Amino acid sequence: MSVEKELHRSSMFGHLDLLSQQVVEGYISGLHKSPFHGFAAEFAEHKMYNAGESTKHIDWKLYAKTDKLYTKKYEEETNLRCHIIVDNSSSMHYPKVEKFSLESLNKIGFSALAAASLMKILQRQRDAVGLSIYSDSYEYYSPEKSSERHIANLLAKLDGMVASAKEGKQTETYTFLHQIAENVHRRSLIFLFTDMFQAGVSQEALFSALQHLKYNKHELVLFHVVDKATEMDFDFENRPKRFLDVETGARLDVFPEQVQEAYKKEVQKYVDSLLLRCGQYGIKYVSVDVREGFEKIMNTYLIERQKFK
Repeated sequence: MSVEKELHRSSMFGHLDLLSQQVVEGYISGLHKSPFHGFAAEFAEHKMYNAGESTKHIDWKLYAKTDKLYTKKYEEETNLRCHIIVDNSSSMHYPKVEKFSLESLNKIGFSALAAASLMKILQRQRDAVGLSIYSDSYEYYSPEKSSERHIANLLAKLDGMVASAKEGKQTETYTFLHQIAENVHRRSLIFLFTDMFQAGVSQEALFSALQHLKYNKHELVLFHVVDKATEMDFDFENRPKRFLDVETGARLDVFPEQVQEAYKKEVQKYVDSLLLRCGQYGIKYVSVDVREGFEKIMNTYLIERQKFK
């Protein structure tokens, strides 16, 4: 159950393009301190030079600075196809956020900004990216493209999605994942952003759909988006509270401290089962906390990109 005392209609990002650019630039500037040192040059529209390739397009100025050989990339080069899927059900609009910023995000805001940041990186690489959004319907689909206009349209769609909170938007994720899988024909790197709240849905049905996304040799990364303090640790002030399931409307009156330990055990049991099933199906599972920033998202992208051959 997603916990919140009232449903909040989110205000629009408005400046999602700028925020995602800040995330990407900040991450790239810090790459020299990370295990991916030396990879930053690739985000400057370059790729590593491979022995045997023509030396015609080597960037000698960059070589003088880095002592490494890079070749310039061009518009027609597309090395990767990526499809980003975002769960836009009501539970994803938790917690209540008065004004979005890098330091203040709910699950849908975090997912939108993470997706936008990935799009910015993919755009720098001249890679193709597509987008699917679902809730109680398959709200949006766009195939993989790499043009500036296409990316701008996707960013605008993500921006509008953040403001689309509606009470009672449940989802049968497995239904729409099957539909999305039918739309992604060419081998792609697929990122799924969801909080994995699926009332009454069996894991068999859900993982059957996730396995469908693995067809055609796709690589799938499941970003399990949570507000860890409240949704995982049930960290609330110990006074009488009424919790509302924003998808089903169910209400629960309780003293948080009385149920905290039992709640945490059940949540951990659920997460452990997700980890096990993801491992069985060859799905990369990554738990991300909306309060911890985007480094884990970006690092995951770099790791998966290097594996995607």
